[in-house]
Amino acid sequence: MSGGPTILHADLDAFYASVEQLLDPALRGRPVAVGGSARGGVVLAASYEAKAHGVQGGMPGWRAARLCPRLVFVRGHFDRYQGLADQVMAILGDATPTVQRVSIDEAFLDVSGTTHLLGPPATIATRIRQRVRAEVGLPISVGAARTKHLAKIASQVAKPDGLVVVEPAREREFLDPLPVGLMWGVGPVTREQLAGRGIHTIGELAQTETRTLERLLGYAAGTTLHALAHNEDPRRVTSGVRARSVGAQSALGRRRATPELVRATLGHLAERVAGRLRAKGRAGRTVTVRVRYAGMRSVTRYHTLAAPVDATLTLTEVAERLVWQAIDDECGIPAGRRGEGEERRAAAEISLLAISVSNLVAQHAVQLELPLPPPDPWRPGSVTGSARWAVDRSMDEVRARFGRDAVGYLPAALERTGGVPDDFRELAEHD
Repeated sequence: MSGGPTILHADLDAFYASVEQLLDPALRGRPVAVGGSARGGVVLAASYEAKAHGVQGGMPGWRAARLCPRLVFVRGHFDRYQGLADQVMAILGDATPTVQRVSIDEAFLDVSGTTHLLGPPATIATRIRQRVRAEVGLPISVGAARTKHLAKIASQVAKPDGLVVVEPAREREFLDPLPVGLMWGVGPVTREQLAGRGIHTIGELAQTETRTLERLLGYAAGTTLHALAHNEDPRRVTSGVRARSVGAQSALGRRRATPELVRATLGHLAERVAGRLRAKGRAGRTVTVRVRYAGMRSVTRYHTLAAPVDATLTLTEVAERLVWQAIDDECGIPAGRRGEGEERRAAAEISLLAISVSNLVAQHAVQLELPLPPPDPWRPGSVTGSARWAVDRSMDEVRARFGRDAVGYLPAALERTGGVPDDFRELAEHD
C-alpha cells in the first residue's frame, strides 16, 4: 500500500435531493424532501437545506413538515438517478482504472498508478470534482488518505461539496478530535455503548485498551474498531468484484409479529432478492434472515439448501421458517413445542426483517429431477420447484414489458403498498 494519500473516497452530496434540484432549478437553495408528504409517508432523502432543520431520510413526512414548515416534498425521478450516477462513475474511471463502487452514489479510487500522469492526489480529486460539477451538474465531496477507512471519514468531513486530503504525518491530528460516529461500523447502539464508558472521540477510542472494547462490544467489533481508530486498515481498492450475496431489508417501525405481517414482508423481500438473482443469472444455497426487535437487538438465522435456488416462493418459505424460529427462541418457546406459544408470539414486537442469499453460483437453467420420494419442493429440479422456476421467469418477462406492478404474488403485492417505492429500494440495494 502506498504511503501517500492515494486512496480517494468520492461521495455525491445528498444525491437524490441534489438530482431533484438539478432537474428543477426552482428547488435550488430550498429545503427539499424526496418522498413522503406533510400528511404522511416516509422521507427517502433530504437536501442539505432540509437537513439543517433536522430532516433526515427515513423520517415520517408529517414530522419532517413540522421541523421545516417550508419543506418542499417531491415524488422523485427514479428513472433518472441511475443514469446520472453512472455518468459520475465514468468520470471517476477516467482518473484511474481501479474504481470500487460501493453504492449508487459513492466509490473508492486508488490513484497510486496515475499520479505520474495526472499529478498528486489533491490535484486529481480537484479535477474530478470540477468535471462532475461541469458535466453532470452535481456536487461531490472527496476525501483522500492513506487507507480506505480514513478516506471515507475525510469525505464525510468534507461535506457538503468539499475536499479533504489527510497527509500521513497529520493522521492522528486529524482523527483524534472527531466523533466516533464517523467511523465505519459505529451506529447509534455502538455509539451509546461507547458513550457509557466515556468514549466520545476517535482519539479516546484509540487510547482504550483492546480488551476493554472486546468486553464491551464483543471480540470482533472491539478488535476491528480499535484497529480502525489507529488507522490500521489493510483493505485495498478492488474493482470488478462480484457480489458474494444478495439481500434486502424492510424497516417496520415497531409492530407485532403477526403471521400476516411476517408473511407479507418476507414475500416482498424474497421477491426483490430473487428477482435480482434471476436478472444476473445466479442462484444461492444459503438463506440468512435477520430479525431486529423493538429494543434494537438483532438476531440472525440461516439455512443451507441442498441445491441453489432463485425462486421467490422458495425463498419466502425458507425465510419464514427461519424468522419464526428466531421469534420462538426469543419468546422462550421450545423447539419441540412451536405450536403452543401463540400468546407469547403475539406479544413479540419487531422493527426490521431482512433476507440475504449467499453461496452464489451461475444458474441459467434447471435440470429436471425424477419425482423420487421424499418430495422436496425446495429443490429447483423437483416438480414444484421447476413450476416455480417457470412461473417466476414468466412474471419477469411480463414486468419487463408492462412494469413491476403488472403482476406479482398476493402477499408481496399487498406489502408493496407501503411507504418506500421499490424503485428507490432497488437503487439503494444496487449490487
